[in-house]
Amino acid sequence: MTSLPTLVLIPGSWHKPACYDKITTLLREQHQLRCVSIALPSTANNPAATFKDDIDAARAAIANETTNGRNVVVVAHSYGGMVGNSAIKGFTPAAAATDNDDTENSTTKTGHVIGLILIASGFTFTGLAFMDPFLGHPPPSWRVNSDTGYAELVTPARELFYHDLPAEEAEYWVSQLTTQSLKSLFEGGEYAYAGWQDLPAVWYIGTVEDRGLPVLAQRMTVGMARAMGCAVEHRELQTSHSPFLSMPEETVRIMVQAVEAFAGTTTKRGGDSAGGGGETGTGTGTGTGIVPKTMLWQPASWFRIGLPLALGRVLGRGILLFRWGRRLWTGLWTGR
Repeated sequence: MTSLPTLVLIPGSWHKPACYDKITTLLREQHQLRCVSIALPSTANNPAATFKDDIDAARAAIANETTNGRNVVVVAHSYGGMVGNSAIKGFTPAAAATDNDDTENSTTKTGHVIGLILIASGFTFTGLAFMDPFLGHPPPSWRVNSDTGYAELVTPARELFYHDLPAEEAEYWVSQLTTQSLKSLFEGGEYAYAGWQDLPAVWYIGTVEDRGLPVLAQRMTVGMARAMGCAVEHRELQTSHSPFLSMPEETVRIMVQAVEAFAGTTTKRGGDSAGGGGETGTGTGTGTGIVPKTMLWQPASWFRIGLPLALGRVLGRGILLFRWGRRLWTGLWTGR
């Protein structure tokens, strides 16, 4: 088995795999990392494309690597995090150790999914479709078009995804956006899986200036996952929703640190390592990003960072308590 894992990169809604080209070029040329960027069927101008279709595409890419003796790190952005989490099912070392007999997951594998890097995304819950936590109500940035079967952007895409890019480049990436099927967002909860709970650690790259998924919501999701037992290594970059376009070098540095942590090895191939120590603080920063945390002498950090993380922890513990109560109630009734 090769020592360095393959990165399987999953884009978000409306995005083609080419959105990752800047970082995959750096990862290949500077760190000799194999990268596979997948196209989501739900963005292929097909309103009938489903969430399961997206998962199947991701699982096919993962299986192609693992059956050829390569470990995999899944990298997922925005909606792609839902796909990536769900596609992990059955591919982790923990799943292999349980000798799962499910025919869907029983394919012979010599490699495994050893890590997950989420970029401005969320932590999937088993059994819940993408829009279920929002009670089926889309955010103000997009709307449902029942006639076409697509989710349509209301907020200008440049403002939503690329406001920190030069105007000409931003317009180019706007021109590259495609359709997004409604079925993938509103249906398919039965295929959703909390893959992050099968891994010993997850890396999360937050986006401080995000106008699509506000950073406060991102911090809450990190706090929630930590409260539910996930070891989340949290970094933030001072970018829009698309750090792989506006800060590709900085995004790659964080990803390389994550890969080294997952694989227990180094990607260094001569010269200076792109890893290095992460910056810690609450202000702006480049390098390997900011480690968000509160500072006693910076009261604003208590509200911007500490409060969302704390609220997320409360939410996570509430979910655990609800699950415990449901199991207890079910046990009492089935025991009768």
